[in-house]
Amino acid sequence: MPVLHPDRRQLLASALGLSLVGLGACERAEPLVRVATNPWVGYTGLLLARELGHFNNPSLRLLELTTASDSLLALASDQVEAATLTLDEWLVAREGQLDLRVIMVFDESAGADVVMVRPGITRVEQLRGQRVAVEETATGALLLSRTLDAAGLRPDDVIKLPLAGAAQLAAYASGAVDAVVCFEPYASQLARQGAHRLIDSRRFPGVIMDVLAVRASALAASPEVFKQLLVGYFQALGVLQNSAAQSAALMAPAQGISALEFTAALKGVHLMSLDDNRRLLDAAAPGLRPMAQSVATLMQRSGLLKQVPLLDGVMDGRFLPAPDWRA
Repeated sequence: MPVLHPDRRQLLASALGLSLVGLGACERAEPLVRVATNPWVGYTGLLLARELGHFNNPSLRLLELTTASDSLLALASDQVEAATLTLDEWLVAREGQLDLRVIMVFDESAGADVVMVRPGITRVEQLRGQRVAVEETATGALLLSRTLDAAGLRPDDVIKLPLAGAAQLAAYASGAVDAVVCFEPYASQLARQGAHRLIDSRRFPGVIMDVLAVRASALAASPEVFKQLLVGYFQALGVLQNSAAQSAALMAPAQGISALEFTAALKGVHLMSLDDNRRLLDAAAPGLRPMAQSVATLMQRSGLLKQVPLLDGVMDGRFLPAPDWRA
């Protein structure tokens, strides 16, 4: 059996018997499709779809959690059927023996994942000896690893504090950390506190991508619900792209940032179209597979995976809207 990186092994193991707030047991008259998500600007289309009434099936529930680690825990403890994850987080779950299939690709990060630092730190080399807040069970660990590699630094050259989300904001405000590895909308919130951008995901193209990961058993039990989920998402994506100002005004408050900050943050992600998804999840030759292989190899080299999980047959484009679909 593959062995997880210690922090990530502990994360998934601790899920046994765990009860997350707001995810209590439900009586299942019919199979539920519970989708866990977290405050990443690239997932906005899901929240917008709900606001627009596209998820009106009582079996479909979108659950907003605080961090990506919470989503991993919810999957590992069988409290949700699906979750929005980064590609590396999905690989961690696969290594942890969770049978999760990718049925949609949301985006590629192109600047919205970032290392924010205090004034006076202007070069990555200056991170040596600094206190860095990072969510080590999620993409932050990968971004920090690549950042340190780029400067010829080792992981133990920085003092890592395992913090995520709002806890990172509080730590920076109190002076407890010098740098924060985070993503939008937290990067914009840190900028208000005086932090500035040191390096971001534009430096590492193809490394940070976001996907919808679903339990194979849930796909078999509720195929039509997942098709409805994806139709609703792509309908909302069309609104997000064609009515940008109105969408920003509607969705920014939920992100804790202004409409202008939301619009700027969204420029840091490349949202994948339906055509992009068909190419990435094509049954014969999924374009996502070599990308996942590359990220897994990078993670293994960085000590974030012990070995590359099996990637055959785990990318499934059958639930995407049909070719004659219209928004």
